[in-house]
Amino acid sequence: MRIGYKLMTEGFGPQEIVRQALAAEQAGFDFVELSDHFHPWLESQGHSGNTWVMLGAIAAKTETIGLVTGVTCPSYRYHPAVVAQQAATLQLISEGRFTLGVGAGERLNEHVIGTGVPAARQRHEALREALEIIRMLWEGGYRSYDGLHLQLEDARVFDLPEELPPIAVAISGHASLELANEFGDGVFAVEPLGELLAGFTGDGPRYAEIPLAWAPDEEQAVQALLEKTRFVVPGWKVMSELPNPVNFDAATKHVRGDDMRSMFACGPDVERHVEVAQTFVDAGFDHLVTMNGGPDPDGFLEFFATELGDRLRALTPAR
Repeated sequence: MRIGYKLMTEGFGPQEIVRQALAAEQAGFDFVELSDHFHPWLESQGHSGNTWVMLGAIAAKTETIGLVTGVTCPSYRYHPAVVAQQAATLQLISEGRFTLGVGAGERLNEHVIGTGVPAARQRHEALREALEIIRMLWEGGYRSYDGLHLQLEDARVFDLPEELPPIAVAISGHASLELANEFGDGVFAVEPLGELLAGFTGDGPRYAEIPLAWAPDEEQAVQALLEKTRFVVPGWKVMSELPNPVNFDAATKHVRGDDMRSMFACGPDVERHVEVAQTFVDAGFDHLVTMNGGPDPDGFLEFFATELGDRLRALTPAR
């Protein structure tokens, strides 16, 4: 079992994200995961630095901890040729510690370039073309591509690592699972989708974000979640479609504390945190990303180092 720490790029500024990455390495995490957003989910979060710049800084300042995008959309805001180049460069700078997590994209981030964000079916078509382009460029040489959604003309990534970054494809349904089976080394999810995960034919890493919120007492954790993490309550079909933080603010204004308690392990009770993580292990995930929605990241890192980490590493499927 590999355990990661979610760096909340929407909730903290770039310098603080880099600091937390170093602290996570010291606390004993195996990897850190960063979302790749242009906007935060909520206005109250207040941040959204450039993930690739932060990853480069983290790679230069750390020694052993793995780096994961969770996840990058390589087909709208970025052209896949740029993602192929960025990922190859980061793999070199980090000396083989990078995993490229990819997904079909959320309207929140991809609409900003002004070309429109199509329906989910077309997004998956574009993601397929993007993955074909990335894999092709990583084979070396000059490459061109003419797709329905994406084109490439005489492009070559000159600096390629001997060991290419693994690609983990975000899955939420059968269309994305099909892409993961065709192009992915691993998968990425935010729900314990056991039946869906069982359809993944690869043998690579299975990443999942575990909803936790550490605080000295449960109520502090709940209040922190209501302020900055309530965007998760409507579910992925809503999260992928709303265009701006103000829309998420409106869509979640009636979220209650009990809604957060039902989704997150809230407070200092290690048994509750382990209980939530166990549901993902039972579903088949082997790379657990601890997503701390509590108000004190340093308190959570200490909690992990002294109480939670060993318990998570020891988890095995119940059946």
